[in-house]
This record gives sequence, C-alpha cells and structure tokens, in this order.
Amino acid sequence: MKVLVTGGAGFIGSHIVDLLIKNNYEVCIIDDLSHGNIDNINSKAKFYKYNIKSSNLINIFKIEKPEVIIHEAAKISVSDSIKYPIKDAETNIIGTLNVLEAARKTNIKKIIYSSSSAVFGKAEYFPIDENHPLNTISNYGVSKQASENYLKVYKELYGLNYIILRYSNVYGPRQKSSGESGVIPIFCMKILKDKSPFIYGDGNQTRDFIYVKDVARANLLSIQNNLSGIFNVSSNKSISINQLFKYISSILNKNISPIYKRKINGDIENSLISYKKIFNELGWKPKYTILEGLKETIEFYKKR
Repeated sequence: MKVLVTGGAGFIGSHIVDLLIKNNYEVCIIDDLSHGNIDNINSKAKFYKYNIKSSNLINIFKIEKPEVIIHEAAKISVSDSIKYPIKDAETNIIGTLNVLEAARKTNIKKIIYSSSSAVFGKAEYFPIDENHPLNTISNYGVSKQASENYLKVYKELYGLNYIILRYSNVYGPRQKSSGESGVIPIFCMKILKDKSPFIYGDGNQTRDFIYVKDVARANLLSIQNNLSGIFNVSSNKSISINQLFKYISSILNKNISPIYKRKINGDIENSLISYKKIFNELGWKPKYTILEGLKETIEFYKKR
C-alpha cells in the first residue's frame, strides 16, 4: 500500500514515515520544509518539496496515486495563531481543504488527520473524552476544529473515509522549540547549557504528554482498519510544568532554577485526555511512560 504523508519531514510526520517504512509501506512525502527538516526524511521515501496550499497539489496525487493520506502539515504554535490568525488559517484550514479536494478528485480511499486536544479548550470534566464540548480558546484550536468539520462533511458528500486523531501534547526526538509541547526541547537545551528556562505562569498548570513513537503507532493502526471517526491519542496522565522541569533536571543531573514569567494568553490551565475509545476500537494504548520518553528525548538533544 502507498501512503502519502504531508508534513513528512516534520517532527511527528517523520516518525510516522519511519514506522510506515519499517512496516513495508510505500511512502511519499509532501513538505515545504518551513517547519520540517530535510535531515528527518527517510531515504526510502519519495520526497516532494511542495506547499499544501498550492493549486497544483493535485498533480502529485495524480502521479503517486496513494491509497491513504496522512495529513500532518500544519502551523502548530498556539501563540503564533493568536498573533497571526490569518497565516494560521491559511495553512490549517485552506491548506487542509486543498488536500481534501485533491483527495476527492483522485479517489483517495482514506485520510488520517492530525487534530489536537486544543479543540477542547477549557475543560468541563476530566478525563476529557471525544464527546467533551469544544470550548477552544485559541485560533489554532479553531482551525483544527474547522478542519474536523470539513472532514465530516466530505465523508457525507463524497464518501471520503477519515480518522481524526486528537493528539494531546506530543514530545520526543526531532521536536523544535515551538508549539504547546515545545517546552520539553526548550527545557532540555537550556538546562544542557546550564541556563535557566522560562516557565510561563506559576508552573502548576498540567499537561497530558504523549511520546511521538506512540503517536506514530496510532497512525499506523488507523490505516489498518475500516473505521471512520474521532479518537484521542494521549497518556491519560497529567503532569505539571514544574514537575516536568524537575524530571528533566534530575535526568540531566543539573541543579538549575527556572525563571517564572507572565502566563501566555490562550494557554489552557489543565489537560487530562482519555484514550479509552481508541483502546477499545483500535487496540492502541501508550507504551512509553513520561520518564521513558524523556530519557530517549534527552539522549537525542545531548547528541545534538
């Protein structure tokens, strides 16, 4: 089976590509390298340096004839979405719509879409499941929610099957210091240089961190079934930013204090996401604990 991965040179996308190739899938990548890194590209994948907003995107679909699309290409920064909402929407909404149109016109069987727990916004209960109201408080969350709605409509109107994976805070090797989970590479790089990183707010805000290799496995399982629907991809465990800082400092054996700054607008207070549905229907659950994932991640940044 041939799979086309948009954003396949990026942090999450490249891990998905590696796992697909390891499982004998034929893979092609579309990435404009605005966020991705050419060093992340698996040598066994075919690569197109292309922007998903291009009107000629469909030409690649016609040439490659993939059976499944994994759509990872996106603007990922919540803070940037608040500063530059039009740029965020151009990629995350218009870019996604362009991918959907190319898929519809070339009879693609299925699309796997990377959404985000940012669509939930302010939590009304924990753990947050797929039926939780969508109370997003950022433009990034709005763009992800809009794309989810387009996917539902495209299934109804055109029969395009989909799986939406709502990621909690993804972390791991190759991650850049941007986006909601960028706190981990920032902490790692700062502490490795014996510098104090910033913590925005009091540090008691919690996040549900999920390791990137577990996320890649959720995408693989999504290809290997005929289901359509929305699934959370998470650890169902919360950790405060203060505790996260302590873990990283301890693994690196460093005694450094953070510098506290004013809370960022659009930043949610707490996050705890249920993965019960994807476990019940796809058999997925995380394999990595936060400490196991952090140790692998820190080794990556130490080598850099």
